[in-house]
Amino acid sequence: MRYRSATLILCALPLLAAVDSDQYEKARVLFEKTEYAASAKILERLKEPSGTELNLLGRDHFMMADYKKATELFEKAAQMEPRVSAHWHWLGRTYGRRAELSTFLTAPGYASKARQNFERAVQTDPRNIEALNDLFEYYLQAPGFLGGGLDKAQGLIEKIASVDPAEKHWAMARIAEERKDFNTAEAQLRRSMELAPKQVGRVCDLAMFLAKRGRTAESDDVFAQAQRLAPNHPTYLWNRANILIEAKRNIPEARQLLERYLSSKVQPDDDHKEEARKLLAKIHGA
Repeated sequence: MRYRSATLILCALPLLAAVDSDQYEKARVLFEKTEYAASAKILERLKEPSGTELNLLGRDHFMMADYKKATELFEKAAQMEPRVSAHWHWLGRTYGRRAELSTFLTAPGYASKARQNFERAVQTDPRNIEALNDLFEYYLQAPGFLGGGLDKAQGLIEKIASVDPAEKHWAMARIAEERKDFNTAEAQLRRSMELAPKQVGRVCDLAMFLAKRGRTAESDDVFAQAQRLAPNHPTYLWNRANILIEAKRNIPEARQLLERYLSSKVQPDDDHKEEARKLLAKIHGA
């Protein structure tokens, strides 16, 4: 999942249906704090939850890796409020995760449902940038027999551009990278960073790209820019730690970064806490 925050979606959902505003707000705040079980406990007490409340409860279960329950909740929310893009989008995300975790027999079916729901989300709201991003990634990575393809990904570029010009260049970089056109990919990532110079994620995108191309010193310099921009941002902390661990260098620094990440204010869309704990355990056990 992309590092971009889904804050706009989260803020819009309470306006879409009649909700128990007091209980919903308590649950939403807990969700934003990544306290998913506590959030779910509040919502599960509601007698007749709205689609909005079911969506939040579904996200709680999604983040707790209970994907079967999350599917049921998102499907119910989408049936209640079919014109709400976020319901279809999260249903697509859930099927996508189930595809990643299932057997080769069931994965294609789940993947196709993920694509169909992403497409429905974009049709319902063409400006839902999170849904556009996920549909773009699906087209980019899925084989043709599952409805993927670079041409389909390319077809979303202008839709992405109409919502977020910087994201357009990130998407163009992803396509160029898939085509092994690394010079173009780098140029597009630099343009994305120029258009959104205060977004630490844009800087990290370029730093990670350079690291994967073996350009370690340049990557370190760009990560240093990200550090100056937002030294405690979870996106910087997580990505920098991972790059160091993958390269098997500066492990003490990576350990410190992971520890800082775990104590930072992580948003649900950037929640890698469980993975961070596993990495720390692995480092300590090495």
